Amino acid sequence: MKLLFAILQSIIAAFAHAQATENRALEFGTVFSSEITPKVSCYRIPALITAPNGDLIAASDQRVPSCNDLNKNKDINIVIRRSTDNGNTWSGVETVIDYPFGKSASDPSMIVDNTTQAIFLFFNFMDLSHRKKEYRLMLTQSTDNGKSWQNPVDVTSKITQPGWKKHFKFITSGRGIQTKSGMLIHTLVNLQKGLFWFGSKDNGKSWFLFETPIKPGDESKIIELSDGRWMINSRVNGKGIRYVHTSADEGKTWKSEPDSSLPDPGCNASIIRYGFKNDSTDQNRILFVNANDAKERKNLTVKISFDEGKSWSAGKTIYAGNSAYSSISILANGNLGVLFEKDTYNTIAFTQFTLQWLTDGKDLHRE
Repeated sequence: MKLLFAILQSIIAAFAHAQATENRALEFGTVFSSEITPKVSCYRIPALITAPNGDLIAASDQRVPSCNDLNKNKDINIVIRRSTDNGNTWSGVETVIDYPFGKSASDPSMIVDNTTQAIFLFFNFMDLSHRKKEYRLMLTQSTDNGKSWQNPVDVTSKITQPGWKKHFKFITSGRGIQTKSGMLIHTLVNLQKGLFWFGSKDNGKSWFLFETPIKPGDESKIIELSDGRWMINSRVNGKGIRYVHTSADEGKTWKSEPDSSLPDPGCNASIIRYGFKNDSTDQNRILFVNANDAKERKNLTVKISFDEGKSWSAGKTIYAGNSAYSSISILANGNLGVLFEKDTYNTIAFTQFTLQWLTDGKDLHRE
């Protein structure tokens, strides 16, 4: 009897500890801030990926003279910080791209190729001293988990059309994906033409553009669904909600519709798959992070879908205050990490949480 009582007490204590863990307040760590580097006006545009070796790589714009965007700023660098312990501690700020004054790089995004172990980092480029209205699209890569990066190459001619030379165009910041077939896919926007996807079928040796526009759509993220379809989740300014586009033929045709369950003020968001059922996890999960408000950039919230984006949980608030762009990644320890613009455009913060926290203990990840 005493043994049974002791077991019951142990179970109750474990449950209470789990509940306390699930309901704990999230902790935030500053990854980039102009308060730490006073000669920098602001940091913007977070991108977060988990490298093949488990290291976490956080990238950002380092906007030196002002917080202005690429077309009005003559000194923006791409910088990263790396973490070997799931975001608990970070390396110093490392510069990946730094052009001479008058030339700027902006909007980092990354794709991990799990076949070759390469990390591709895209960014947008302008020479404001000589070609003020010409947007170029650039690519660098790392083959050592982000410790070093190759000289960037210009991929503009590969993933845009000839008539776009002076159009306002950009690769969406954040991340692209690798499909189960091995294709690398990502999104870009031409504000005069629409949303497009581009990709590589040879592990990044060459890149191509699918030239049919997807509308409506601004900054967007693409994922693969469990049945092989593709889904793009899009920012659409002025609508107060997100739009979702799905394709059953690898991006040749798309079905587009609004999703009223995802309020949005017109802001870049983040979406990620947490494995496929009977593959890497015990069930299908998709996680979505955005400023969960129809008008203002605030109330950063994470939601989960167990039915491939047909419906979403009510969500949990990550940060109730002013919050804008975000990027989410699955950490080596199985947790979810989010890098986001917090309070002002001077701070990019990181936090992590478990599926237990997100679902109040109802969803326990099992390998």
